[in-house]
Amino acid sequence: MRVLLTLACLLLALPVAAVLGSWLRFDAAALATLVHQASTVLPGYALQSLLLAAGVAIGVALVGVGAAIVVSLFRFPGRRVFEWAMLLPMAMPAYVLAYAYTDALQFAGPLQTALRGAFGLEGALWPDVRSLPGAIVLFVLCLYPYVYLLTRSALTERAVQMMEAARLLGAGLRRRLLEVALPLARPAVMAGVALALMETLADYGVGSYFGLTTFTTGIYRAWLSMNDAVAAAQLASVLLAAIAVLLALERRAQARLRFATSRPGSQHATDAQPVQLHGWLAALAWVLCALPVLLGFALPVAWLGAMLWREALHGEVGLPWGRFAQWAGSSLALAALAALAATGVSLALAFALRRREGWSDRVLAAGARVLALGYAVPGAVVALGILMPVAWLQQSFPQLGAGALFTGTMLGLLYAYAVRFSAVALQTVEAGYARIPGSVDETARLLGATRGRTFVALHLPLLRRSALAAALLVFVDVMKELPATLVLRPFGTDTLAVVAYNLARDERLAEAALPSLSIVAVGLVPVLLLSRAMRR
Repeated sequence: MRVLLTLACLLLALPVAAVLGSWLRFDAAALATLVHQASTVLPGYALQSLLLAAGVAIGVALVGVGAAIVVSLFRFPGRRVFEWAMLLPMAMPAYVLAYAYTDALQFAGPLQTALRGAFGLEGALWPDVRSLPGAIVLFVLCLYPYVYLLTRSALTERAVQMMEAARLLGAGLRRRLLEVALPLARPAVMAGVALALMETLADYGVGSYFGLTTFTTGIYRAWLSMNDAVAAAQLASVLLAAIAVLLALERRAQARLRFATSRPGSQHATDAQPVQLHGWLAALAWVLCALPVLLGFALPVAWLGAMLWREALHGEVGLPWGRFAQWAGSSLALAALAALAATGVSLALAFALRRREGWSDRVLAAGARVLALGYAVPGAVVALGILMPVAWLQQSFPQLGAGALFTGTMLGLLYAYAVRFSAVALQTVEAGYARIPGSVDETARLLGATRGRTFVALHLPLLRRSALAAALLVFVDVMKELPATLVLRPFGTDTLAVVAYNLARDERLAEAALPSLSIVAVGLVPVLLLSRAMRR
């Protein structure tokens, strides 16, 4: 069993290894390609990716930390609603947000047209949203909940009582915020910013739609447009290095966060209370919390709904309801299969990791850690990492038929999903196992139960909620996944994400509203469950 699980972990790590292993075949041609990229496109990719990452990091830190401080440390009208409403933009993929704001704010859009007609104005009334600053704003609006969620947890557990102690010692509100609350939240802020940057660097939908020259769009351009797998692998390696640094920072911050917090529910935590705001301060707090929710969720959803309504009533072609059922069916089937596969592997792997006695257990634990890197790997890199070894196998051993097995097939696509999202399921299942004491296993063993019976009769009932949560998270992530699906999907099989992207690329934004809203509706499920858990 352990051998099979170790092989499964290695198989899921193969795409990343294939991208990194491309450097082992570094020859004169590869060197020439690298020199050419370094003198032409690489500086532009690096500069625009750096500017995008820097802008998003500053934005999510300001919005996320500000919202977490206001909600956690102060009391004002509407605070209980904003506690969970601040998480709603997590359900909005960045590329869907881009479609909504492009249709609303573009030069030929309804808003600019109406304002020019009403006031007799000419020309563009504001800068084009399809630009680097526009992309930064959109990423901030949909990714700040990462920082908000972690920072709020850190502040809620300890900062309230520490600020109360500082107040009793005579410290003013400004000093309490700067010298008590923010230092306590620093590890959480770092972890949230790192997660947001990993999502930003992995994005393809916004970068491609806005015409940005980032590493992810460069990988696709070199690979699909120029048919240069070596150049694509080199760019993917640089992107992987940046992701690895961010992942290391996130893990370090998470480790510091665990040691920096106290146990919730302590006597001091129940004695201390948030500061009550009145007057204009309460109104300012309300506005600061309402703006991200309005701009990142409420207004885009309302605009997409209005686009859908206009297309249904006045569209020349009409909404493709028959094809929509086909797209939704493909998306649901792929998401369900991927969720079942990832959750099954995670349950088996987490159960095997319960016992770490011999060298085989340590090898398996190392394989699990490698598997955990999958979620940080962009979908573009996963797709490239799958097709590179498949191409080598097809060329070296054509009798195996590896190309027909993994290229443009459901199997290849499900394999990409497993590589990308098994880490999410494993982390969730391991969190569930952490609540099952080891004495349960020992008692079952003393009573003569085999390991298989212990897993089926004891662990599975106790892990029911964790397994369902893991499957739900993978399901939603697969529904939103765009880059890997765009490349690896079977011919004639389109998902909601791919259809929304293709329609928006063809400037058929009104028709893209239907699949976009469907993706948002599915993404709302885990967000609402998370907000419910936080209220408890």
